Amino acid sequence: MGRETAITIATELHARGFQAWLVGGCVRDLLLGRKPEDYDIATDARPEQLLEIFPKAQLVGAQFGVVLVDGVEVATFRSDHSYQDGRHPSEVRFETDVAQDVLRRDFTINALLLDPSSLASMNSLTPLDSLNSQIVDYVGGLADLRSHIIRAIGDPAQRFAEDHLRMLRAIRFAARFGFEIEPGTMLAIKKLHDRITRVSPERIREELTKILTEGSPRRGFELLDASGLLADILPEVAAMKGVQQPPEFHPEGDVWTHTLMMLEGLQSPTVTLAWGVLLHDVGKPGTFRIADRIRFDGHVELGERLGRGILNRLRFSNADIEQVIALIANHMRFKHVTEMRDSKLKRMLRMDRFEEHLELHRLDCASSHGHFENYEFAKRKFEESPPEILRPARLVTGDDLIAAAYRPGPDFARMLEVVEDAQLESKIQTKDEALELVKSLFGSPNRVP
Repeated sequence: MGRETAITIATELHARGFQAWLVGGCVRDLLLGRKPEDYDIATDARPEQLLEIFPKAQLVGAQFGVVLVDGVEVATFRSDHSYQDGRHPSEVRFETDVAQDVLRRDFTINALLLDPSSLASMNSLTPLDSLNSQIVDYVGGLADLRSHIIRAIGDPAQRFAEDHLRMLRAIRFAARFGFEIEPGTMLAIKKLHDRITRVSPERIREELTKILTEGSPRRGFELLDASGLLADILPEVAAMKGVQQPPEFHPEGDVWTHTLMMLEGLQSPTVTLAWGVLLHDVGKPGTFRIADRIRFDGHVELGERLGRGILNRLRFSNADIEQVIALIANHMRFKHVTEMRDSKLKRMLRMDRFEEHLELHRLDCASSHGHFENYEFAKRKFEESPPEILRPARLVTGDDLIAAAYRPGPDFARMLEVVEDAQLESKIQTKDEALELVKSLFGSPNRVP
């Protein structure tokens, strides 16, 4: 859809005498043999001209000359000047020379130009190498793409001083594509890393989440650590380094190594699973002690508090926060699954998005002792238990208890819980049996205050 729209937009712009170039991630991804997520067009047409040519277009960035045409961003050539907040230019000048537009961009591999009309003649059998001769490259991006290099355009220190978020983007691209960060570019990140704290939490969250979910999160976090960025934005995670674990359960090494191994095992994870894996042991550094062996008493509870603080700090949604905290809170329960009563096990299996809990536990086992008995047991029970078994219709409700002459009060919740436990364990099947159970445990209605 985006590809055909981009071709149509470019054709219309060319017909009216304007330039139109594909630029940014779409060109990079095409050359890498990846399907672009979206297509961006750069043009010398001014925003007011674009709105005249495409009456249904939306002006989404007036200051930056960005217009949205049927889902495709079309931006006027510009040069950026006088960055003051470490993120946005305070002065933007529209240009007629596309080279000026290219030079303001972040990395060489994101500054390649391609005429959209080239896409019209492409099909699934067209060799991607044939695009090379059609690429316009002012910054050596094609060579860096071939050499698997992430290189800032021009002076890297200046690029990162202009926009501090670019430091995180360098890490993300290196991890995602398996590229190396050019030494001068990495040196500039190491010198300026503490400026990342000036970037909005929402933008930091977006980049970290992409590092965790786009591929090679272990390498991404190793680069975050090596660059100094990790201690700036996630000091609680950086604190995992060097925190030893009992070798009989964790032969792999310290908490940091264990977490990196789990990140390496992630396969197209959800956002919440990825963050749950990253933070599941965040409480261990603060609870480390040596008794008969290394112990982390209370690390789950501390992990919940630290995790909630991190997720709130990064402005996650309440729904995502609660799921990640649930993953942290429940990750140690799997060691008891084979001993649980049916009611307790079924309550565990019916937790929201239990598949994420199960996968976190599998990764936990694979990255430590290597024993999967509890995982296999829980997985089998989950697959064998349809929703109506895990969450059957209640035999009695609060209204039923009132109708039976019990007065509403603090015992009500406990009565309902006891009844549901018995129901989940197949000890009772009817409403009458449920009320009789309540009576046997809590007394007749007239004896309840």
